[in-house]
Amino acid sequence: MKRSRFSAVLGSACVVWLVGCGEAPGHEQQLDDGQANIDPGTENSSPTDGGPTPDAGPTPDAGPPSDAVLVTDTTRFYTSVGIAEQVNDLSANPPEILVQQGSTFQLILGSAVPGGWRFNGVPSGPFYLRTGATHVITDARHIDLGRNRLGRMDAEYSNSYLTALQINLLNMAPWQNTWSSQQPGSSLQLTSGEVDLFGYVNVFDQVPEGQTTLLTNQADLSLSSGYNLPTFDASKGDRMYVNQLSQFSAGTAPDGTALGYAAVERSVQMGAFDYVPDGITPLAVSGYLQPTPMREFPIEWRLPVYTQFATDVHPQATGSTPLFEVLPNAHNTGGRWVGYSGELLNLFLPRNSSFNFTSRLKFGNPFPSSWGLVGIHSYPFRVLSPVPDDSGVSMYLSGRLYSYDVFDNLIAGPVQPQVSPPRSLTIDGVAASVQREVGTNSPVLAWTPPALGTPHAYRVTLYRYDAELRFLMPSGSIYAPGSTTQVRLPPGTLQPDSIYYLRVASIMSPGFDLSEPFTSLEKLPFHSAEAISSFFTTP
Repeated sequence: MKRSRFSAVLGSACVVWLVGCGEAPGHEQQLDDGQANIDPGTENSSPTDGGPTPDAGPTPDAGPPSDAVLVTDTTRFYTSVGIAEQVNDLSANPPEILVQQGSTFQLILGSAVPGGWRFNGVPSGPFYLRTGATHVITDARHIDLGRNRLGRMDAEYSNSYLTALQINLLNMAPWQNTWSSQQPGSSLQLTSGEVDLFGYVNVFDQVPEGQTTLLTNQADLSLSSGYNLPTFDASKGDRMYVNQLSQFSAGTAPDGTALGYAAVERSVQMGAFDYVPDGITPLAVSGYLQPTPMREFPIEWRLPVYTQFATDVHPQATGSTPLFEVLPNAHNTGGRWVGYSGELLNLFLPRNSSFNFTSRLKFGNPFPSSWGLVGIHSYPFRVLSPVPDDSGVSMYLSGRLYSYDVFDNLIAGPVQPQVSPPRSLTIDGVAASVQREVGTNSPVLAWTPPALGTPHAYRVTLYRYDAELRFLMPSGSIYAPGSTTQVRLPPGTLQPDSIYYLRVASIMSPGFDLSEPFTSLEKLPFHSAEAISSFFTTP
């Protein structure tokens, strides 16, 4: 489904719209045909009694030419009272259009228009739209590059992503220490429904087994919400949940290994408070935790269905650690999973598991009934590959099969992949699993469709090896239609004399739309499966 997301904004870069709160002030209700709903008895109505015909007025603007492409960037902020929209200025980092012409590309530059960026003279057919390090291959005449966020639009965010914590918690579930991913023990998470905040609590002191209180300033917060720490404003009702996850039994693996998982058991929502992150003042975390209502559910997780596609990921791939999660979906997001508000349950199975896992699991849910639930299952694969720089260093290259959907839909039947990786991945006609130097910095990637599922899109993700840090850095991505079986990397995507590997993902998601590529990643359901290359070097 495609729909225009562009609203012309004159004199202001910001539009606020509270969904579900009635018509926007000062605007007439619109009919299905886009005409204003005007009472036919008004002076602007067409006469039906043979009276004089009103002046038709000036000839309407013909609009943009047919060879024009409009790019907008709309951020939507999801809150408990609705959605606020902000139209962002693209002039600081303007997008570009590249039109492929054989083995080369024609660059087309655009210009600012009210509310967006417009390109003229774009021929019909697919083109590459570049924004930052991302390219989107599309033929759409309107693309919105916006993203969705949780929390108030007027929330302020600091320059800090770390903070110390002052913890004073009472009535916790008896504390359990962590031993492994299958014996996860107890943990604490912080999240908010008013501002964009989620993080894991790190306690530096060893908490005694069975303890039910925690009073310490030897702790900090590992922020995982993607933005820096927000300012909390009590006058705006900013609050915070403190969730305690405990360990529960998931039975045993076929070899007798005890399986455990973590799930929310107790929680407290702190009252509204003020807090300004300054890098010095600790964030106070306090309250009397209460047991949360527990929900139990059956699961049949068919792991052999994943492992049969290992060689499609890479000819030498082996299974890594399967993961099943239940997560809150904050606010009413209309079939999307927006933001990240922590986990209600997470279950890790032993590495390279390939058995049918059946069990009954449970989790607590402290959030409002207006929040939804999302289920995730993920099976990563990896290949140990020597870095081609004579350093003797080897690194794991990874790809995965994963899905997320409305939780009840996910567990309505057996949990298993819905799409498999693209097959026969090549770089300039040579198998991508062959470690080598490519002949050009603008090679052609090609593949055949997956054995399972029909993709709605493909995503290419590039990783560049940093020899100094010995780290793989994300260095760009390309989104392409599901009918695509090859793409040429545009000039500048790969740096000369560098080491890379790449992933190509089959994406199966009925709502995926390349005219809104980033927010399409949030639409439910979403299924993806990645094929990966070996290391390759550039000339």
